[in-house]
Amino acid sequence: MSILVNLDNMLEKRNMKSNELADIIGITTANLSILKTGKAKAIRFSTLEAICMALDCQPSDILEYVED
Repeated sequence: MSILVNLDNMLEKRNMKSNELADIIGITTANLSILKTGKAKAIRFSTLEAICMALDCQPSDILEYVED
């Protein structure tokens, strides 16, 4: 079981750069990079909410469950 992070896809759809999103939601680009690469072990709901507000999307647009 895996959770995929599709943040790159949403950034591309919204024509937004990672550093722009990081500034908008108030996290470092390093932490955003960890999230984007799927290396994060957790995400705060407040961070997920901020991402969804900034990208005008739903959590399911960012996170996807796939079976191995």
